[in-house]
Amino acid sequence: MCSGGRIVNYLKQFLSDSTADVLFVGYQAQGTLGRDIQHYGSLANVGKQGYVFIDGKRVDIKANIHSISGYSAHADQNGLVNFVKRMRHKPSHIKIVHGDDDAKQALAKKYQQLLPNAKIEIPN
Repeated sequence: MCSGGRIVNYLKQFLSDSTADVLFVGYQAQGTLGRDIQHYGSLANVGKQGYVFIDGKRVDIKANIHSISGYSAHADQNGLVNFVKRMRHKPSHIKIVHGDDDAKQALAKKYQQLLPNAKIEIPN
């Protein structure tokens, strides 16, 4: 998500370098620096200059931004539903706390179909 640690320093150093490449190999949630870099970095494909703010300073994105999928450490919706299906003792209460709003709503709907008597919650 690029929200802390050494990656922030690397991004400040290299995002404005047109000879640099940034490769995302995992999911970047909405509202994170990683997602913003993916989105605004892709503007170069249509001839526009993208930028992000890091530590309150504008950083132009001149680096080449790449994303590949398939390496996420998180289960997808089917994996999460199958996890619950395989439980010997089904839960009576599930809280969904991670993911985009639309994805959380879709997962909640699947869980409610699977467990009609369970409380499925998406906390604020």
